[in-house]
Amino acid sequence: MIKSGRALRLGRLFKGDETPLFLVPLDHTVTDGPFTDARGYDALLGILADNGADAIVVHKGRLRLLPRSVYARLAVVVHLSASTRYAADPTFKYQVAEVDDCLRRGADAVSVHVNVGSLTEDRQLRDLAGVADACDRAGLPLLAMLYPRGPGIKDHPQLETLLHAAALAVDLGADIVKLPLQGPVAAMKRVVDSCPIPILAAGGAQAPDQQFGTFVADVMASGARGLAAGRNIFMAADPGAKVREVRRLLSAAVAFNRADTPPLADAAGDRMAFPTNGGAATQEHV
Repeated sequence: MIKSGRALRLGRLFKGDETPLFLVPLDHTVTDGPFTDARGYDALLGILADNGADAIVVHKGRLRLLPRSVYARLAVVVHLSASTRYAADPTFKYQVAEVDDCLRRGADAVSVHVNVGSLTEDRQLRDLAGVADACDRAGLPLLAMLYPRGPGIKDHPQLETLLHAAALAVDLGADIVKLPLQGPVAAMKRVVDSCPIPILAAGGAQAPDQQFGTFVADVMASGARGLAAGRNIFMAADPGAKVREVRRLLSAAVAFNRADTPPLADAAGDRMAFPTNGGAATQEHV
């Protein structure tokens, strides 16, 4: 059976039915400005490729600057949404690239960000739906980044808004959804179980190593298909070691779920790697 281009590209992201996806967003440079110089950025790409990351998220202009050796080892998701921290309304994400152009430039997938509950939610949802249609025509996978954020979610329980965000991604045509999963494992599992497409947990703001490791273990225990972590990787004192540790936690979760045996101890000191953390990761601004 001949696979579609969309299926082939999804295969560059998900290496197997059980293998978690480890995605490292590097699109923060549009929102917040550079986090390193040009030489440091290139070095980081090599570190990610060498130590266990599966994919990166960048904006379209970065595609032409990616070394071939890195592109061969990392899948590349091109982010279509933008805003800067200086904007009057930073929650307004607007589209700055087209699907066909990103496909021509070499994207393996594209992503769109929607802040659910923001003042411009209507325009952001319209952009998401339009991009989903374009991805269908182009055979390109779509990652939807859905964040309950803005005045519209005030007084609504976190679990309610996460369940709604997941449903929006499905109903508007995304292949994968990135959500700011938080809270007890049981609550995160309710969101994962409600959603028929793969869920990636957003890594959140930079957190201490032990706290972040517990969060990674918890989201994997909930059944999430992977992790999308940026700041906790590229702001780490040793990004290579951090990537290897996250990869270890992801692999441990797969082994635990497959064998139904006690999980591996975490790196911080022989405590079990799958406790309930009650929401360890603080939401990042993206």
